Amino acid sequence: MKEINKPSVDELIELFNRLFLPDYNTVLVRGDDEPVYLPEDDQNPHNRVVFAHGFYASALHEIAHWCVAGAERRKLVDFGYWYKPDGRTAQEQAEFEKVEIKPQAYEWIMSVASGHKFHFSADNLSSDLGASDQFKENVYATVQQLLEKGMPDRLTQLVKVLLQTSGKEKLSAGDFAL
Repeated sequence: MKEINKPSVDELIELFNRLFLPDYNTVLVRGDDEPVYLPEDDQNPHNRVVFAHGFYASALHEIAHWCVAGAERRKLVDFGYWYKPDGRTAQEQAEFEKVEIKPQAYEWIMSVASGHKFHFSADNLSSDLGASDQFKENVYATVQQLLEKGMPDRLTQLVKVLLQTSGKEKLSAGDFAL
């Protein structure tokens, strides 16, 4: 069995920037605080996917949101999405889970491609409302659908490079389990 190399955060930054700076004018940036997407502006010539505290999982999660966002959304701070911080109600958490299915499916695929462990995120740390079983099943179903029917271009490009870097040959449905 081939040994898997888990790319570091610095390697991920380098890979992302090499892939997406030329065609998308976008760089991956290690942040000190909350993650955010920042489009180019007068002070910054590049779009920036800023992830939290140097965490690999945060980088993958923010990249996933970037991969989901269309061209118009990529012109807006944080893609123009609402964000309700910790302490969401059950209804607010259900809304959060609806919009997080695709990004977390993308993140899971990138995690496996890079040899890193994936964790479902409820992103509601001050509450006892964790990721629901239904949410996990929806993310899993989305992963299976993407593997079967094909992934969008930016996700495909990054997964291909992550697989090469990690030494993993390919992704298969068996790589994912609830």
